[in-house]
Amino acid sequence: MNAKTPNAIDVHVGSRVRTRRLLLGLSQVQLAEQIGVTFQQVQKYEKGMNRIGASRLLKIAEVLSVPPSFLFQQDGASPRRLDGDETPDSADPVGEFLRSKEGLALNQAYLKITDAKVREKVLSLVKAMAAAETEALAM
Repeated sequence: MNAKTPNAIDVHVGSRVRTRRLLLGLSQVQLAEQIGVTFQQVQKYEKGMNRIGASRLLKIAEVLSVPPSFLFQQDGASPRRLDGDETPDSADPVGEFLRSKEGLALNQAYLKITDAKVREKVLSLVKAMAAAETEALAM
């Protein structure tokens, strides 16, 4: 790993910061103001180009209303190691989807539906649409 390549852990933590920030509807500028840095610094944190110091990490977690451990959590689908080697993001389709603008919007809208029956119908609709597309591609 050369000096210009971000460490996999820094990239992962930055990605978690970005995902949570977007889920809360905060801009980079708003987060930056609350943690006392420039929005450019937030961009670098989110890309993993700059490491987040311990005190700043605690402040970010506080602003994002999550425990600091949340920023390090990972699922088993995308193991990351301290040496910088990692599985590509494409190995984690759920994480990749939730990091997309559409995925975040769909997730936020779905979570606003409080009626369990309506949520089930939405899920059934999406499954039917996916099955129809799969069938169309198979022809």
